[in-house]
Amino acid sequence: MASFSGDYPYAFHIALDGNGMNGLEGAAGVCVFRYDPGSGAYAYKVQYYDGVAGGHAVSVAPDRKCSFLGNAGQHLVFYDTDSLDECDRVSSLRYEVADAAIKSSTHMVWLDGTQGVCAIGENFWLVDINRLAKAECLGAHSIKLPHAMKLTASRRYIVYGGMDHPTRGAASEVGIFDLHTRTARRVQLPTTCWHVAAHPQEDLFYALSFRVLPQEGRDWHEWAMAYFKEYVYEIDARSGQVLRHWTCSQNVPAHINSDVCLSDQELIYCNGGSGTIVMIDLESFSAYRIIDERPALPDQLRAGRQAVRQVTDAFTRGSVSPSSRHFLGALRVSRGTLVDSVYACQLSADQRLLFTANRGLNTITVYDYPANTVRLRVAMPELREYLPDLPEWADPRLGFHHSTLLSPVGNQQEEFS
Repeated sequence: MASFSGDYPYAFHIALDGNGMNGLEGAAGVCVFRYDPGSGAYAYKVQYYDGVAGGHAVSVAPDRKCSFLGNAGQHLVFYDTDSLDECDRVSSLRYEVADAAIKSSTHMVWLDGTQGVCAIGENFWLVDINRLAKAECLGAHSIKLPHAMKLTASRRYIVYGGMDHPTRGAASEVGIFDLHTRTARRVQLPTTCWHVAAHPQEDLFYALSFRVLPQEGRDWHEWAMAYFKEYVYEIDARSGQVLRHWTCSQNVPAHINSDVCLSDQELIYCNGGSGTIVMIDLESFSAYRIIDERPALPDQLRAGRQAVRQVTDAFTRGSVSPSSRHFLGALRVSRGTLVDSVYACQLSADQRLLFTANRGLNTITVYDYPANTVRLRVAMPELREYLPDLPEWADPRLGFHHSTLLSPVGNQQEEFS
């Protein structure tokens, strides 16, 4: 590994939530993986932040000076994009109190170098990193529990997915917020969709089903993976109309998705439950292909500590007898593995490299796209190196979650073979 302070064209920012099954309850940190495809050099830095929990998603300001670490602990946390030093934080509870502990500012969209919009409680709020104590309420988001957020191509609409609410139940909805009129539109869907992606040229967006079941029929906080068919919806942001949708059978390994991105030809998304990256052809919206990161048996055996923690956490979330269907469903979703998988997935601006981070195996991979051949795979250090109070036998996962990729700007793109 080369020096972190060197000159690298790419910087892969990944939110960290520590080890364990439930990323909404873990630690909070950031990993930045820098890479030069010309020389093959890479470097990384990992930083966890005290007093914050449930690190979930990162978003970088347009001027790349400051970044936001979304989390599930009701904090707004900002860090320096280069050094990872914390810039500032504020409790979102000073603005509005959430009605559930997992209802937090997990994602944010930047409007410029200092201002961004995030969901707090029942509303969207405009925050400015230069005056965090003076956030402005923009209006109601009108769904149960907002999650992933994106700005559409015209920059007029914020589109967002929604989680199932611990007490209000299944969501089966996404939202569209008009920044001009400051009004929200709720779009009802057949399935809950946590994550969305915006089309780069048109005011279209894509919502991906995230199908789970409440433990013992009632607990939507400690949910269980559902072995159901999965959906992707193409939605017009202006009208709220579903234009097309893609459905796959339950046997297709496309369960428990995370990051979503687009190339000119494909919608690309990773699946932490099934261990795959699925790529849907945008022209037909039917054909698809898969990168399979399901670990081979030797890799599974080497991930014994992860598997033990995963199984232990599963038993803390549901009793064996009444929840037996959930345990069996999870095994079907994971195709018999006892570790989770890819949570971070981003395509370079020139569409030549695909970066992924495998949570269960604690590895970062760079693929050549669209060939999908492995260019580089790096085993990352153990969590204990950064949280030394953990015992030696602790689950080593850093806790990869959502990510963003900084590609070269303008003419700085370098040729590589």
